[in-house]
Amino acid sequence: MSKIIKVLLNLALYSGILYIGIIILSKVFDIGTKRFLVFDEKKKKVASIGFLIFTGLIPVFLSKNTYALRTSILVLIYIVLALSLNFVLGFAGQLSMGHAAFYAVGAYTTAILTVNYNVPFWISLIFSALVAAIFGLLLGIPTLRLKGDYLAITTIGFGEILRLILINWTSFTRGPAGIPGIPSPTIFGYTINTNTGYFYILYILALITIFISHRLLNSRLGRGLIAIKDDEVAAEAMGINPTFLKILAFVLGAAIAGIVGGIFASFIHYVNPDNFTYMESVVILTMVVLGGVGSIPGVIVGATVLAILPEALRGISTYRYAIYGILLAMMMIVRPQGIISMASLKGGGGNENSRSQSSN
Repeated sequence: MSKIIKVLLNLALYSGILYIGIIILSKVFDIGTKRFLVFDEKKKKVASIGFLIFTGLIPVFLSKNTYALRTSILVLIYIVLALSLNFVLGFAGQLSMGHAAFYAVGAYTTAILTVNYNVPFWISLIFSALVAAIFGLLLGIPTLRLKGDYLAITTIGFGEILRLILINWTSFTRGPAGIPGIPSPTIFGYTINTNTGYFYILYILALITIFISHRLLNSRLGRGLIAIKDDEVAAEAMGINPTFLKILAFVLGAAIAGIVGGIFASFIHYVNPDNFTYMESVVILTMVVLGGVGSIPGVIVGATVLAILPEALRGISTYRYAIYGILLAMMMIVRPQGIISMASLKGGGGNENSRSQSSN
């Protein structure tokens, strides 16, 4: 009984500390977002360029701290994964809980092609995107008539089926033993085998993903996805094709997840089914929800927080997922819009807060 009480007290203590920290972080971002929105275009460009330069120089700042630099690489991996899920969940409103499956497809495609068939890394990365996109298409088509819990259960099943295939198809995937010896990429004869090199590969991929997200969100297709998310029947009545846009979201999200999976495989030089469990999908989903569903800056912040958090909680790793669950539940009650909501980016954060408080 004393052990149970101790566990509950630890959960309450750490969850409370993290909750207070995230609420403070949310308020800071609220203030920062409001100030950024009143800037003219010139000041916004200067601030954006300054932020890009600062983040791009992270390997210089962390050159003597290998552990922190590798952690920043993992942060970039999760940022891209969360943004790729945001196409499906944030833009199209489809609750996918098997996103790690596309991540796994990309990683294993790169691993098998480079190790077994000596295919160059960059070509294998293209195949990782294509194969993952095909899986996204195959998953997207039969789930078009599913919504909410039913869609979530289907995607969970898809992720688990794929993981079991990776475990049991030993002649092709080497099963639980995994695939070692995945080579590093080369550019113009130069082999990228340092943390700094992988950081910049993922940094460029993150910028490309952010650019695609921004352009899509502000395009006719993006507005169609948001309309489907808000009210699919009304959107269809207005001439929007929900079938095409839903499949587009699944395929685009899967392709980007496949690319980052291939880079991840090369980064650690080894893949194993244990890297792509259901809990990995839950973590990616939590990043999107915590940061703000549909909000590009919010998803980036949510991914950053939850990618760094396990390192901070390494001493209490037993409670990690329980703390995630408690934290997410409290956030849904007090701040359902996430750390940075879409409404706050449009200058309507105050109204959204008031609506959520009145509904609660």
